[in-house]
Parts: sequence; structure tokens; C-alpha cells
Amino acid sequence: MSFLEELRETVDRLAAFAELDVDAAVLPASAVRLSDSSVRDLLSETTGLVKKVTTLQSVLAGIASARSGRERGHGGFTQETGHRNAVEFIRDLTGTTRGEATRAVKVGEALLDGIGEAGAAGTVPGLDPVPEADDVSTAPPWHQPLREALLAGRITTAQHHAIRGGLREPPHIDGRESEAVVEAWRAAARELAREAADCTVEDLAARARSLKDMLDPAGAEERFAARFAKRSFRWSSTAEGQRQAHITFDDEMGEWVRGMMDAAHSPRRGGPRFVAEDEKAAAEALLNDPRTNDQLAYDLFIDVLRAGALATAEDVYGTREAGVRLVTIKDTVSGETLQRDALDRLLTTAHSDDGAITVPGSVLERALCATETVEVTVDTCGNPLDAGRKARLFSRKQRLTLAIRDGGCVWPGCDRPPAYCEAHHCDHWADGGRTDCAVGVLLCRFHHLHLHNCGWRIARVDGVFMLYPPQATGGAAIPLRSRSPLRWLWDPPPERARWRVAA
Repeated sequence: MSFLEELRETVDRLAAFAELDVDAAVLPASAVRLSDSSVRDLLSETTGLVKKVTTLQSVLAGIASARSGRERGHGGFTQETGHRNAVEFIRDLTGTTRGEATRAVKVGEALLDGIGEAGAAGTVPGLDPVPEADDVSTAPPWHQPLREALLAGRITTAQHHAIRGGLREPPHIDGRESEAVVEAWRAAARELAREAADCTVEDLAARARSLKDMLDPAGAEERFAARFAKRSFRWSSTAEGQRQAHITFDDEMGEWVRGMMDAAHSPRRGGPRFVAEDEKAAAEALLNDPRTNDQLAYDLFIDVLRAGALATAEDVYGTREAGVRLVTIKDTVSGETLQRDALDRLLTTAHSDDGAITVPGSVLERALCATETVEVTVDTCGNPLDAGRKARLFSRKQRLTLAIRDGGCVWPGCDRPPAYCEAHHCDHWADGGRTDCAVGVLLCRFHHLHLHNCGWRIARVDGVFMLYPPQATGGAAIPLRSRSPLRWLWDPPPERARWRVAA
């Protein structure tokens, strides 16, 4: 079926809804008469239509960019309309932001990468000749799986842009692209495209960045150093003379401050309900505090600055001390065959427990010297090899293991981090279920309550956690995936058994 035929079929399905067959001026008043099921169906149909139209728009934006190169001077495609480049042209034409226009152009350029002439009008682009097996330079680009997924409607342009921007380009070895490295990037793109439907665009970008650092630990050191060099603290004043500041954090301290704020404000943001009695009282006081979240964050920040080394952690932000948990594979930081670069830095990476940041080996070694470590032994699916516990509540070490394995709430589409999650017994405790990580998952408070109140359930089938909707709906079971890219530390994609380049 051709592209236009798919568009026509979608429009024909929309035409079946009489509430839409009205003048645009009265569309909202007519659409409110739609039933709930019709609204769901229409949202699904229009989403598919938007995907197709946005993909076409990106292709055209890429062609406009190719025909507006500097070598064409003022005779380029967009220059003839008085625009400097394709981004400005698309921005003004569509009325979108510069960021959205840039994304359209970048995605379009990626779709045209490796395809025949796009810079001359009147030509019909065709695929380049099939390359020889050992000719990496003319092989399909590493992001070919993203192009295929986008054109097939499996991912959106926003998801394509997030993955491509997160992975960036494969590093060159000895001045050229290594076939093994390119294939690793291609496998990463394929895996991320497959998982795109189960996570937000922001999570997808974070996973792509983490994967890039796993694949290229030497480059991770350089990228961390470049971001560290951008750290800054700048003062300014409002027109009324009120002081304000802008802070650019380095990766590690940015995560530390976020952890500090999360620890102190967790009850305000849907934190766990199952805590010790003294923590319940503190949580209740925080919920009743008349200050806004922003005011609480400011007061906490100032308290930390004023307290400095004169106060204990409990004096400032309660019973849960803030910090950054770094996770790595033990055999990359101990033993006799450690890989190091020319500056004697470990060629490995570590990740926060939710996968939000990646740090290079030099930062990991400093942390190992300065802080305590907890060793967690897992199987190939990330589940601990320990037996279950007799206590009803999951222990601190078990919650740490769940945080590493799940990366946050496992409910499809949820982006709540581990700090805001509760450990759910898949086999209910009241029915004899065990407090065991092998049959437990992380759920945020909302989805934990939703599961129990609305008839959903989670069960582990052949090593995979499955989410079953209420029986009355007749819906199919949904496989649950970890939100964290850390799972690739122990469970590499089947397309690439030797996942890490430095392995």
C-alpha cells in the first residue's frame, strides 16, 4: 500500500464519525457529543495520521535543507524566499519553535542519508548501490533501523530525534569507522527503536546517552570532562534589585542535588507510603506545610549552605540521606586485567540507579575511595540470587536491587524514579506471597493504588513480568520492561552478545 493510500484510508475512517462532518468553527461543540470509545478511536486514528504527516514534513524539510547548502549562495531553495537556512524557513512556514523546526530538518537529513541525489529538483532519489560486505564506508548508515522504524510508523520523529541525538555518531578508530563499532551502534539503534513505545521521549534520550557511554567508555571520559568544564554559578538582579542566580551543574553534583531535593520532598511528590513511624510523622508535617514546593526547595538549599559541616544529615533533610548511587559491573573495577587509558583512568562507566546520568571511570574510582559499596549479585535478567525475606516490607538492600533492575515505576509510560516508588508484591502478602525481589516490582504510588483498586495484576511468566488488565476489559497482557538502561549491563540485546566495545 502506498503512502498516499494509507493517508486516504485513515481519512476515510475519520469520515465515519458524523460529529466531525461540520464547519471548523463549530467542531469543538460538535466533538463533545462523541462517546468515550469514539474519542479513544479518534485519538488513535489522528495520532497515526499525525505520525504520517510529520514524517512527510521531515522528509521535505530534509530535501529543503539539502537544496539550501552554502555552495548555492543566495540561489538556494530557502534563500530564494529570504531565509538564511532550512530551519528558519520551516519555523516561519509552520509557526513552530526553532527547536521543533530543527528537529524536523535533522530527522529529514537522517532519512535522506545514504539515499541518492536530494539536492537537485526533478530527480527521483534511489538507494545507493548495494555495498560490498567489507566496504563499511558505503554500507547503510548505522541509523538505518531508525529510518525503517520511522517510515513504518513504529516510532515518531520526536523519538527518532531523541535516539539519534543520544547515540550521536560512532567514534572513529585510527581515523576510520570500525565495522564492529558501527554494528554496535546499529544494534543499539534497533533495540531503542523497539523499546520506544514503552517509555517517554525523555527516558528514550537518557537511555540512548547511557548506551553511548557503555559502548564508548573512552569517549565518556571526554564528554564528562567537557560538561564538567561548563559548570557555573552566575548572579543577576531583577529590576527591583532582588538577587537571583543561575547554576549549571556538572553531572555528578546535579544528580546529588536532585537526590537531596527528592529525599526531602518525596511525600509532596507521591513518595512511598510504607515507611517507619517516625518518617510518617515527618511526611505528614511536610504535606501540611503551607510553603510551595519551590519555596521548600529554596529553604532546603539555603539550610544546606548554612549548615555546612556543622550539622548532621538528619538535622538538615531528615532520615534519608541524600546522595548518588552509582552502579557498575564489579569485574570492570577489580581484578588484575583492568583496562585503562593512557592517563591510567579506568575504561568503564557507572550509572545512577535510575540510569539518568553516566559517569566515567575516573569519577567512579574517586567514589570507590570515598564511599561505601554494596555488592548485589544478579542473574542474567537482573534478579537477585538471594532467597526471599520473611518481613512484609522489602529491605533497604532489596529496594536498592529493585531500583537497579527496574529503574523506576515499571508501569508502561510512567516516568517516576525509584525514590518515588513502592515495592509491589506480585503474589499478595496477605495470600502468602513472599517478600522476594524475584516476584516484586517497583510501582509509583498512583499506579500501585490503581493496580489494587481497579483489578489489574502483575505476574512473572517465563522470566518476564506481565501486566494483566481487569478481566472485564478483555485486554491482552502487556510485557513490562525495565526503565533503566542499566539492564544492558547484564542482559545485552541478542543481536550483539559482546555488547560493550571495551569488553
